[in-house]
Amino acid sequence: MKLEQLNLRFSERTVLKDFSLELPDTGTVCLFGPSGCGKTTLLNCIAGTQKPESGSMLGLSGKKISYVFQESRLLPWSTVQENIELVLPAGSEKTAREWLSAVGLLSYAGQYPRELSGGQRQRVSFARALAFGGDVFLLDEPFHALDYAASQEMAELLKQSFSNALNILVTHNQEEAERLSDIIYFLEGPPLRVVGVQKCSLQ
Repeated sequence: MKLEQLNLRFSERTVLKDFSLELPDTGTVCLFGPSGCGKTTLLNCIAGTQKPESGSMLGLSGKKISYVFQESRLLPWSTVQENIELVLPAGSEKTAREWLSAVGLLSYAGQYPRELSGGQRQRVSFARALAFGGDVFLLDEPFHALDYAASQEMAELLKQSFSNALNILVTHNQEEAERLSDIIYFLEGPPLRVVGVQKCSLQ
């Protein structure tokens, strides 16, 4: 995937200015930088929910993109299982339950998001993203509500389930970035810019 000369402004604030970056087809890439530097805006451009004013994004055509947001973004009026079924074809109750089992929440299938802890809701959002599937997974601070063991478990589940996908992880936790990523791009901004690169040796 190639991001070339992306530009985007919000009023007087320039978030992307001639921003370019080449990403691999598979593995986990971390975009590491302080809050407010433009990381989430970049993810939104890749997802198609935000359109750059100019520039090009190559290699996304035909790719299925799944997004795990900072907030769980579950529908409060739907049960945990129903939230998973929303991204699946009709009649996929069994598949939804299989993904809930994979994240350790099958026993909560009939409960509502308000009855879950923050960490449990985030696990459900992971189950939803995994049920939807994809070639590219956008992970925007997805582990902030999870402890070390749970974040490692979710990252490993994603890696095992979609070994040929590209995972783009946004975080400002350097230990997490080094633990879960193949390569880290250190960013500053706005406007967003790459100020360093680090390759990681995953265990």
